[in-house]
Amino acid sequence: MEYFVDKNSIVRQIWGKGDTILFIFAGAAAEFALNKAVDWLYFTGRLPADPLGRLFSTVAYARKIVFSANKDALRAIDTMASIHAGVEAKRGARIPDWAYRDVLFMLIDYSIRSYEVLERKLTLAEKEEVFQVFYRVGHRMGVVGLPITFNAWLEMRNEHLNQNLHYSSYTADLFKQYKKHIGIIRYQILLEAQAIVVPPQVHTLLHFRKTSYLKPLLGLYKLSRTFKADQLLRNIILPPKYKNEITALDKV
Repeated sequence: MEYFVDKNSIVRQIWGKGDTILFIFAGAAAEFALNKAVDWLYFTGRLPADPLGRLFSTVAYARKIVFSANKDALRAIDTMASIHAGVEAKRGARIPDWAYRDVLFMLIDYSIRSYEVLERKLTLAEKEEVFQVFYRVGHRMGVVGLPITFNAWLEMRNEHLNQNLHYSSYTADLFKQYKKHIGIIRYQILLEAQAIVVPPQVHTLLHFRKTSYLKPLLGLYKLSRTFKADQLLRNIILPPKYKNEITALDKV
């Protein structure tokens, strides 16, 4: 059977671990809030109304792409493209091409950053592999102007970070919603995780401290996985109503 992502791919390792996925979406949640096209998320209302529910629904689509047979993965990508087209039709406007690229760029960047925070440094070949998987996703969706090599992506990613982010009323409101939906203690943990994983441009715009309090604790958390205590810690960190989704995060 042909798979969209090879069974031995580093991408499967990254997206098969709940810890990595949570860091990916912690970083994306921070950067999404700064993006100049964030008003599109407010048009549907889904993200501010239920940030964690949105996270887990997005994970489901990503998992479908990464772990499914090629035809099923392509169907999932086409479904995502159709959903976005429907939102554009309702609003009577097009989501900017650069905004589509930004979303793909976040998935590439935070996949790499999160794995390196929690596991080890990736080789250049592995980073190229991550890039190629999401390039194929973007190409299938019809996203225009995508770079075709990892090095070209690095340059364009940096340009996008410098040009497409700013702190706005949407930023303030989204972080208010994060705090409202996950509670003050979990919210503080989220901020510390974001401070570790986001690139410098995001770090500066959100006024994060130079050093996260969470960083010294990562070693202890990694050790907890040896004793199978990481699932317990995740259940403590995330709201109880998402217990089933939290349990399902680990795939490999």
